[in-house]
Amino acid sequence: MTTHPESAVQLAAEITASAITAGTISAPRKMLTNKDTALPLTADSSLETLASRAKKIRIRQIGSSGQTHIQAEFFIEQQTFHRNLSTKEMQNLLELCFSSHFTRGEFTGTKATLSVMISKRGTITLCSKETADTEQIIGGHDRLKQRLIPEGTPIPFLVNLGIMTAEGTVVRAKYAKYRQINRYLEFIQDILPQLEARAREKNGQPLRIVDFGCGKSYLTFALYHYLSTVKKIPVIITGLDLKQDVIEHCSLLARQYGYAGLSFSVGDIAHYTAELGGIDMVVSLHACDTATDYALAQAVQWNTPIIFAVPCCQHELNSQLDKNTTDRKQPNTKDLFEPLLRHGLMRERFAALLTDTLRAELLENAGYRVQLVEFIDMSHTPKNILIRAIRESSREESTNVKTPSQAYRALRDAFSITPTLETELFASAGADTPPRDS
Repeated sequence: MTTHPESAVQLAAEITASAITAGTISAPRKMLTNKDTALPLTADSSLETLASRAKKIRIRQIGSSGQTHIQAEFFIEQQTFHRNLSTKEMQNLLELCFSSHFTRGEFTGTKATLSVMISKRGTITLCSKETADTEQIIGGHDRLKQRLIPEGTPIPFLVNLGIMTAEGTVVRAKYAKYRQINRYLEFIQDILPQLEARAREKNGQPLRIVDFGCGKSYLTFALYHYLSTVKKIPVIITGLDLKQDVIEHCSLLARQYGYAGLSFSVGDIAHYTAELGGIDMVVSLHACDTATDYALAQAVQWNTPIIFAVPCCQHELNSQLDKNTTDRKQPNTKDLFEPLLRHGLMRERFAALLTDTLRAELLENAGYRVQLVEFIDMSHTPKNILIRAIRESSREESTNVKTPSQAYRALRDAFSITPTLETELFASAGADTPPRDS
């Protein structure tokens, strides 16, 4: 929304009402220097004096939100001067800046992001955009969405990743990543009762979590921070990936942050063994193609109580659909699905949905309660389906299942496909599994 406040007084009031947490005031109209004035300059100089001689002013919220203190940093020649201001003083400074000294401003607030432009004729333009972190509630009012990792408190791994500044402000360009991390932790919060119950069963022994295909591990660090630091649940998390340099970097960061229960290893999902005993949770985020199947199979074979998987790059069934389009066990399905499979883009998307549907069915056959939920908004990535599985039956009950369900087999046979997860879970039990194409 674009408006034109009539005066600097009105502009300052509108900016202050947006509860700004950070901002920059720039583009001075005329900057006084030591040659222009004989007035001595100190941090205790008046706001008028500091503003008139600054080339830029940076502001940020400090302390707890209840204190509402804003720190102003004045950049004057080769020096910087800092002043802590109350909300009223901050509003007075904004009025001073935009009435006489500056023509540009960029601000981030809890309610909106704001841009100020003042023309040579003195016309004020204020562009505001509602912060994406608000949500509608009954009655049409907005309230700030409470994040599990709130803005305003710097978290070391988020600062290192460039998602937060050293002051705890979320970098605007990284806001989608910040929301994704919090969204992930909301899913963890949903199964927190199961994790806490599992922790009680272990009588003080830490929970064991394996993160297959951890990559750069920002979600791994978030998981450890949330469980260990925020919820005080003893936990040991092992991140596994094939890239040596990535693992070395993540290991260095874990030591730097003092995350004693977080470690990283180079290894293949298909050959990893749980050397330290039972695994309480398996995570697999964006493991490519059949790597997700190996992670799910490993979790089932370990009798893991909780599984989180966000699949990626699902090529296996896409290639099988392409090969078997004209060679189906049920001829009537050929004509039915041919329009869907004719176009590469649609076949690829359908194959991904079919893959995850069959994975969910197989996990339910293995004794899990399964949910397929949207991980993050589709506008950020199409790879956004989270498979969340909670074990409901005992190991003895699930191992008695020798073949997949009839519903699974009917869907599988309709397309003459052989998913890797089925082979991993049931082939050794003599299941009715079609032979894999060589």
